[in-house]
Amino acid sequence: MSSEPRAPAHPLKKVAKSLPLAPGVYRYLDAGGTVLYVGKAKQLRKRTLSYFTKNQQSPRIQVMLSLARGLEVTITETESEALILEASLIKKLKPRYNVLLKDDKSYPYLHLSTNHAFPRLSLYRGDRRPPGKYYGPYPSAHAVRETLKWIQKIFPIRQCDDNEFNLRTRPCLQFQIHRCNGPCCDRVSTEEYAALTRDVILFLEGKDKQLTEMLAAAMWSASEERDFEGAKVLRDRIRAIEYVQRQRRVNLAADADMDIAAIELGGGIASAQVFFIRRGVNLGSRGLILEQTGDSDPEEILEQFLQQFYSDKPPPSEVVVDLDLTERAWLENALSERRGQRVTLTRPQRGEKHRLLMLARDNAKQALQRHMSGQEEVRRKLEALTEALNLPQTPDRIEVYDMSHIQDSEAVGAMIVFGPEGFRKNQYRKFNFKDPNLADDTARMAEVLTRRLTRLKNSENEQSEGSGEAWPDLILLDGGQGQLNAVMRVAREMQMDDIAFCGIAKGPERNAGRERLFLPDADEPLILPHDSPALFLLQQIRDEAHRFAIGFHRNKRGKRQIKSALDAIPGVGPRRKKALIARFGSARGVSEASVRELAQTPGVSQTLAETILDALKSDS
Repeated sequence: MSSEPRAPAHPLKKVAKSLPLAPGVYRYLDAGGTVLYVGKAKQLRKRTLSYFTKNQQSPRIQVMLSLARGLEVTITETESEALILEASLIKKLKPRYNVLLKDDKSYPYLHLSTNHAFPRLSLYRGDRRPPGKYYGPYPSAHAVRETLKWIQKIFPIRQCDDNEFNLRTRPCLQFQIHRCNGPCCDRVSTEEYAALTRDVILFLEGKDKQLTEMLAAAMWSASEERDFEGAKVLRDRIRAIEYVQRQRRVNLAADADMDIAAIELGGGIASAQVFFIRRGVNLGSRGLILEQTGDSDPEEILEQFLQQFYSDKPPPSEVVVDLDLTERAWLENALSERRGQRVTLTRPQRGEKHRLLMLARDNAKQALQRHMSGQEEVRRKLEALTEALNLPQTPDRIEVYDMSHIQDSEAVGAMIVFGPEGFRKNQYRKFNFKDPNLADDTARMAEVLTRRLTRLKNSENEQSEGSGEAWPDLILLDGGQGQLNAVMRVAREMQMDDIAFCGIAKGPERNAGRERLFLPDADEPLILPHDSPALFLLQQIRDEAHRFAIGFHRNKRGKRQIKSALDAIPGVGPRRKKALIARFGSARGVSEASVRELAQTPGVSQTLAETILDALKSDS
């Protein structure tokens, strides 16, 4: 009786057997050394060996193992360290078979610079090293600005930076509209400003009752002293505080400090929604997308989300979730280590927390539906484009090139990238021209594509090993037949004309609805129907390339104008130039100032002020 031959053991199984029974992080690599998957383990040997148990792995992990040719590990002192390191490596390496949190933005804080005699309240992103008090994180810069707007209406605390504060000789517009009490120009005493700062701190810490009681006592004291104007200001401040907090406060304890997180799965992705509750106040919400979820369990996806979400920010004291997590204790310990205080994961079944959790879940579901409908719309447009341009397959990567200049001055080039998931902004590129005497946009387009195609050609060997430059399926040029012909000559010389090329130019009188498409070897330009989905897509990505190129050009032109106007003046070095620009806003503002005003700038004498004005007027 014959039996089927046993399948050979995976070559990495022997490596797994040699690993220690210690906590750590493991990484599976392909033949080219690219990391395929990152995982954590309480015991590395047992966890890695479990991958080679027959019929116990999901299809996604089975595919990963079929490509895996290397196994690397990092041993950690504790299990919590392993979990934190895993999240950090996933965000950094973005392995193909891990659940990935698509979140490339940092979370802002409100920062009160208490090391200054007149503290500043401002939006802050970063590592929180500058001294002062931090409030947040907030889900977005918009949420911070909304809070700042309300605070300025109630408490006229300054928001200008220290440099502008030190250079001011007269109050700014914020003082005129009663959004700042003018500490830069001695319009308020240090004691009065300190009292205002104390009130702001109480407001941001959610101590509303204590704050309003103090303000009410001050109001009655002012009225008894017949300071009715001061009493009116305090009365209005109390009313504004009560109104704002009614709008923002949720039905929780005044010191409630928590995030409420829920996820919704569908179509191989997951949508996560997080509500930020700090000191009983709802700071707002943030929606995020997790990719490559595949056949992962919801609990595993939520765990991965929490790990990656808090990998670069401290968690609150409580995280409310909508699933029972298998690694709850492990995750709680890791988050507690990250925070420096105890963090608990809870799943409420009733009450206000449960209501907010259900609201977060509804928001996640709606965000997922919007995302999937948007992806479906993009897919439909890409299929229409494939048919319109007779492409061999639906493009996964479209590169769009555009030039920007004003009468050939400060000419720049730009490349944007578009795919089925939308614009890939982290892959945009800018091009400066080494030869400023290039004749026109045709020559510039040829140079940009020469550089790009050369880079692709040089990366062919790396590409065959799974790394290197990503190759485009379609290259779209913002231009007509001339630009296309110039680029095709370059592509044929480099034997890279198997890539699809297309030039797009506006119709007669630059009619944006009658774009002409120029294709290689075509006798006449192609004009798509005005309601064609392919035309809509081409217009959308062409306009994005135009926006990106113009922004780059304006930035470069602005730097040149400042440099040519001030840097050539004898006696004006980097420090004096910075002081002049900070005070007058621009080189033009400097040129419109008087000698007396320039001489009031730190480091600028009367003689130098006259020299600056003479030089700027001779240039204009």
